[in-house]
Amino acid sequence: MDIKRVIIAHKAKDDVSQHYAEQCARQLEDRGCQVLMGPSGPQDNPYPVFLASSTHKIDLAVVLGGDGSALAAARHLAALGIPMLAVNVGGHLGFLTESFEDFKDTEKVWDRLFEDRYAVQLRMMLQSAVFNGDRTNLEPSSDRFLALNEFCIKPASADRMPTSILEVEVDGEVVDQYQGDGLIVASPTGSTCYTASANGPIMHAGMASISVTPICPLSLSSRPIVLPPGCIVSVWPLQEHDLTTKLWADGVLSTAIWPGQRVDVRMADCQAKFIILRENYSFFQTLREKLQWAGARIKYNNEHRSS
Repeated sequence: MDIKRVIIAHKAKDDVSQHYAEQCARQLEDRGCQVLMGPSGPQDNPYPVFLASSTHKIDLAVVLGGDGSALAAARHLAALGIPMLAVNVGGHLGFLTESFEDFKDTEKVWDRLFEDRYAVQLRMMLQSAVFNGDRTNLEPSSDRFLALNEFCIKPASADRMPTSILEVEVDGEVVDQYQGDGLIVASPTGSTCYTASANGPIMHAGMASISVTPICPLSLSSRPIVLPPGCIVSVWPLQEHDLTTKLWADGVLSTAIWPGQRVDVRMADCQAKFIILRENYSFFQTLREKLQWAGARIKYNNEHRSS
């Protein structure tokens, strides 16, 4: 990797993450790199400043935090094709990040990157936009929103626990009307997050597919579905004109939507690029470790499987 310009985002208000960010900045500057550094968090978004401040292509993003930090980086950097080294420094679950143990000897990490001794994992992104009127209107009334995990359409009310009625189309054909707490449209990466908690399917992160999962539907027949990646999922909020329905991208508010509008979700035209340092990376090992799959209560030996 030809590394000349690097951005470093550390978890806001986390001393350990900031310490390693400053250490990384010094080391990379000693190697002749131009470095931009800043905090990332719910009230801190460094990426517009990073991108506006750099007059040349950014070669690498180092993201020190947890999964939330990695998701924020992907939403802002995937469209530009910037590879991300996301490390669990100050985070919790660390589903999307490299382990701190593989990173703490940072000089060796830079040696590996400069010598191309690493792998790049491509992860499918989703994109969405809001449209007014009927399906003949193909001009969005909102910005394009990107998500690595999922888009969630949920109602909001200050004085009651609301339910929503959402009609779902796939490629223009009505699938169902869901009454409940909302709907999740997820990528394979997001299938192990909010979708999993809503009893949605777990999909391999290397797949290209879209899942649609209702949240607490008021019907036993409402079930999650998995779609090919080329499908367009359209969601229409129905009935309650005084109830705000909101679109969330990876848990971050995107915009409000109203009856008479629809949200189109589809596979994005870009992918997130995650740098993998582990030589023995395994998606199933990640599931076993992060989700704490215990297996059967009584352990049996499989003598027929080679070790």
